[in-house]
Amino acid sequence: EVHLVESGGGLAQTGGSLRLSCVASGFTFDDYTIGWFRQAPGKELEGVSRISKRDRVPFYANSVKGRFTISSDKAKNTVYLQMNSLKPADTAVYRCAATRVEAFPLSSRTYDYWGQGTQVTVFS
Repeated sequence: EVHLVESGGGLAQTGGSLRLSCVASGFTFDDYTIGWFRQAPGKELEGVSRISKRDRVPFYANSVKGRFTISSDKAKNTVYLQMNSLKPADTAVYRCAATRVEAFPLSSRTYDYWGQGTQVTVFS
């Protein structure tokens, strides 16, 4: 059974940092692209970043480029999202997701498996 479990969310001040983790189980880690998405209250789900399967190439939304870094640890079946220079606009529930599809990197419709999410709140 596939599981994706996020952790690392919490409170951060504007300009601060948080690191999110997504631990995957139940599938071959290298066969799946892992993405991070977020949803703020009253807003649509937004793709934040993804790391491709096998060669682990990162991709970022313009809204986080230069501030967030995605990485993976194959030995731990874990994908990380390092978030620096946080802004109140980054406040949202962050969820990781997995897909075999590499096209449309931040289209939520292509992702098959989802975690429950972790709350990130940035205050000024």
